Amino acid sequence: MIKSFYTALIFVFCFTGLAFGQRPPAWGGGADLNDFSFGFSFSYISSYLKINKQPDWTTPFADPETGAPLTGNATSISSPNSPGFAVGFLARYRLTDHLEARVTPSLVFADRKLIYTYDSPDPETQVITKQINTTGFDLPLQLKLKSDRIGDLRGYMIGGVKLSQSLGRKNPDADKGLLEKTVKIDRTFASYEVGLGCDIYFEFFKLSPEIKISNSFGNVLVPENHPASYPLSGLRLHTLQFSLYFE
Repeated sequence: MIKSFYTALIFVFCFTGLAFGQRPPAWGGGADLNDFSFGFSFSYISSYLKINKQPDWTTPFADPETGAPLTGNATSISSPNSPGFAVGFLARYRLTDHLEARVTPSLVFADRKLIYTYDSPDPETQVITKQINTTGFDLPLQLKLKSDRIGDLRGYMIGGVKLSQSLGRKNPDADKGLLEKTVKIDRTFASYEVGLGCDIYFEFFKLSPEIKISNSFGNVLVPENHPASYPLSGLRLHTLQFSLYFE
């Protein structure tokens, strides 16, 4: 549903540009006249974690010191879509009339959640939510393949890789008990990105609505010995991002 909404929104922007195709093309602030140009962006992010479980993930976690079980039998582990946002900077370099390279460093504010359900007689311990609070810095390097310009509109596709770096504390729950500890993901990891969008030219600037997906390369889980991490063998981060670029 979310993907369909953002795809429809991009088409609305694109057809808005086509509606002005009968008048002289807009200058767009001269964004395409130079090999280099710069801009900024605002993004909405929806992300979740793809979960790989241990073979014995349903087994209750036992206290390493006493051997007493701290949880019941696990019945499910899930990661719902969680919202976030990002603000960023854009730098582009024209390689040809239809191909350009760009970097879009961004400051990202996005939380991820893991929800555990247990077979427990206590209602308060039947469903446990662990939130992974993340403030990070993303550095994507992308290639942008553009169509011919039609009036004030130009469609494009993008693809590339992204390096993500967490800016939070390395071990924020070091002084907490086993039941209070949260799952951690790598502070630095890489992802691939693909997406599409369109450039809409106005008199003094160019607006580019864009939708893209990204998936992390490999496992981003930091393995630890506590109830939230014990059932997991791996995590991969999946992100859907809708952005507005201004040049």
